[in-house]
Amino acid sequence: MTTEASTELVMRATRRWRPSRLIVTASGIVAVLSLPLVYLVMRALESGAEGFEYLLRPRTLTIFVNSLVLTVVVVVASGVIGITFAWLTTRTNTPFRRVLLVLGLLPMAIPSYIGSLTLVAAFGPVGYLQKLLEPLGVTRLPDIYGLFGAAFAITLFTYPYFALPVRAALLNLDTSLEEAAQSLGSSRWSIFWRVTLPVLRPSIAAGAILTAMYTLSDFGAVMVMRYNAFSRAIYVAYNSSFDRNRAALLALVLVACTLLLSWMERRAMDSIRTYRVGKGTSKRAPMLKSGLWHIPALVFLTILIGIGVILPVGTLVGWALNPAANSPIDMNMPQASWNAVSSSAITALVTAAAAVPLGLLARRSSSRFARTLVGLAYIGNALPGIVIGLALVFFGANAFPAIYQTLPLLVLGYAIRFLPYALASTRSALSGMSPALEEAGRSLGLTTVQVALRVTLPLMGTGIIAGMGLVFLNTMKELPTTLMLAPIGFQTPATRVWMASEAGQLALIGLPGLILIGLSCLGLVILLWRDERATD
Repeated sequence: MTTEASTELVMRATRRWRPSRLIVTASGIVAVLSLPLVYLVMRALESGAEGFEYLLRPRTLTIFVNSLVLTVVVVVASGVIGITFAWLTTRTNTPFRRVLLVLGLLPMAIPSYIGSLTLVAAFGPVGYLQKLLEPLGVTRLPDIYGLFGAAFAITLFTYPYFALPVRAALLNLDTSLEEAAQSLGSSRWSIFWRVTLPVLRPSIAAGAILTAMYTLSDFGAVMVMRYNAFSRAIYVAYNSSFDRNRAALLALVLVACTLLLSWMERRAMDSIRTYRVGKGTSKRAPMLKSGLWHIPALVFLTILIGIGVILPVGTLVGWALNPAANSPIDMNMPQASWNAVSSSAITALVTAAAAVPLGLLARRSSSRFARTLVGLAYIGNALPGIVIGLALVFFGANAFPAIYQTLPLLVLGYAIRFLPYALASTRSALSGMSPALEEAGRSLGLTTVQVALRVTLPLMGTGIIAGMGLVFLNTMKELPTTLMLAPIGFQTPATRVWMASEAGQLALIGLPGLILIGLSCLGLVILLWRDERATD
């Protein structure tokens, strides 16, 4: 398909998908998502000129630079690890590939605050590694805290956000392009760099923006690793200084960074239009026989799984078996687990329903208004949960008392925070769908609604399911939003972990931490099963 023909089809689809109902629906969704932004602007204006002078101080610049450096390091490291992991588990015949695939994606089920605690316990100055080296005269290891520790922890538990969309793209890739290049005598490396990698650009862009937003808003890792990034500075301003106005100003800087990220993603997504008809070819891409490369591939995957899965899970098991875990604190885990599963499932459905019209608007309209709406939809994920919680507490108590301290308000907070995961996945699915398919449906006499139900949504199915899985996993792990918005008596495994850490009893983190990971793994397994079925 030529570029001119593709452009004409997109323009034709745009004219058909421009009804006011779609714009009104997207505008209503974004209006709700923008409640934290309205709150931040109100607080920032209260600070006056003094508050804006605060943004120009060297300390604020240091926080900005720290956050920028951390984000760049994590995105690059996660990209390298995630793309390598996706390739090894999708295109090679590495032994135990399916088992390694599931185990290698499990780190995304581990909250960063739990993972960081286990990393400190293992690699800290007087951690497990130091104890093993003590007979050799090692009395203390270098500090793991700071940029290295924060980047290490976040990368270890976020690279699956890169791996999942890239893997999905590899599974659905039209192999005829690679076969054509191979028939022309191109080597495997040349095919990868010149054919495969450019086609993966939309998925890489989606993974990059998700990783970047996660890094900017991450609270657990930067707190445990004592790295002064935006989320930590905002938390300190709210809880230590109780200066909500200054914290709001810092949060607005995060919003600006998010808008910049969404603009960069849009540019990356629009820079290439690679369409496929249906699901690609009827056959899967041939597996590459790695030969002697089995050994380094297995070593790479083993180290990744060992540090990202076995270490944290093993540490939690050790804490759970510690006699100190027998505490009088009530651990009503069945109810807490049900609370987490039910609220996460509802949030996944809500965000999927909201992501579809926003994704369609982003795909079908190139107007500045549409771009602004889609950009604003990414705001929530860049804001720490405490900011979203405070904003909704303010509006709930003052404007909507009927939903204050109820489950709907909690689900709304989750949806605001994690909608970008569903939206990015949906847009990635739409980027690979040719408008010719919808045009063909209309030529057969189908209405716009029928085309959406019979053509568009089924082809978006994999992306929607992937987005729901990501939202479910992240909602299960979310802590600050839960603490701020949960109804009275509403507990989850994440809040149980917080209770134990606040009490200074690491042993009590073991059981709720293991349950939390187990429930998240269930969602991940379902996601992978659906993805595999979609490519059969």
